[in-house]
Amino acid sequence: MKISNAKVIVCCPGRNFVTLKIYTDQGVYGLGDATLNGREKAVVSYLEDYCIPALVGKDPRNIEDIWHYFYKGVYWKRGPVSMAAISAIDLALWDIKGKMLNTPLYNLIGGKSRDRILVYAHANGKNQEETIEQAQKEIEQGFKAVRLQSGIPGLDHTYGVPRDDKPYEPAQKGLPHEDYWDTSKYLNFVPGLFAKAREVLGADVHLLHDVHHRCTPIEAARLAKELEPFHLFWLEDPVSGELQDGLEIVRKHSTTPIAIGEVFNTVYDYTTLIARQLIDYVRMPVSHGGGITHLLKVAAMASVYHINTGFHGATDLSPVAMAAALHFNTAINNFGIQEYMPHQEIVHEVFTKNYWFKDGYLYIDDSPGIGIDIDEKKAQRYPYEMACLPVNRKLDGTMFYW
Repeated sequence: MKISNAKVIVCCPGRNFVTLKIYTDQGVYGLGDATLNGREKAVVSYLEDYCIPALVGKDPRNIEDIWHYFYKGVYWKRGPVSMAAISAIDLALWDIKGKMLNTPLYNLIGGKSRDRILVYAHANGKNQEETIEQAQKEIEQGFKAVRLQSGIPGLDHTYGVPRDDKPYEPAQKGLPHEDYWDTSKYLNFVPGLFAKAREVLGADVHLLHDVHHRCTPIEAARLAKELEPFHLFWLEDPVSGELQDGLEIVRKHSTTPIAIGEVFNTVYDYTTLIARQLIDYVRMPVSHGGGITHLLKVAAMASVYHINTGFHGATDLSPVAMAAALHFNTAINNFGIQEYMPHQEIVHEVFTKNYWFKDGYLYIDDSPGIGIDIDEKKAQRYPYEMACLPVNRKLDGTMFYW
């Protein structure tokens, strides 16, 4: 059995997606998600110019060896572009293997550890009242866990809050939009948001919050400590992850659980955080963190240190990545929670869907492989449109983390 060909499909049904399709000489093909939000074309070039020519002729069953060929075999390894490409290759190969063996992906990586996947919704509002009102609506839809993101008094716009009544999508067409930020206003506001949320929503619903890398370690420690009485499920990305020692300062001051890593790419981004038990949840998704092959190693290492998974699952990942994550979450023992932002209906004109939501959980069927397909003719109706994530400045104009 050999890989006979591969191609990259780029489309924009509401937002941009990059999909890798690998063909075999036995007529079976597999799909992988190669989407890197705001930098999609960089991954396309990496795949088309460097990876696909080297893939053709290889045995697709040798997934581990192929993974290391594109990781260890490349001197300039790691990084979001190369790891998104490797992830797509890996997902497509696992998809092929599942189809060849006529079994769902989760059966290839240990079988079922659970029957359903706990997910959390996003409640976004322009102010405290609107955010809590949206959280109530999500709970009424059956969600048992909700992430709260609110507009901040004194700031025109901030991460996590839609600019209009449309579903939240951070990437905007054209060059990056500039937002403005003030950490002191944010730190003074957020504890009150969660105090009110607990008062209104009660003690049973899981509450989450994303800082989005915008605090220094001591600022994050203050926030985590002040949020302790409201028993968050987690505080996400309280600091920028490059300085891993920064999480130790947060840990020393608070028992609020910490999740980090949606922008991480390899286990080497996590080794210090895991071994020193500075975090509680791993956020690196299957489509950015090396695919199934590498994430199995990350999850296994995390499990030794009582750390669970909580993978990124925003709309910048295609249904291929979401389905693969659900298979992964079904199989591993140390699953924690899965982020879930439903795609717009237009997305499912292009991609099929083999998972569904019910009463706070996602379920996935037993289709062979990952179980998602793409309609290439319909994909052609939605050509790529350049879109970028915003950039952020402090109120005095200094560049800052978005």
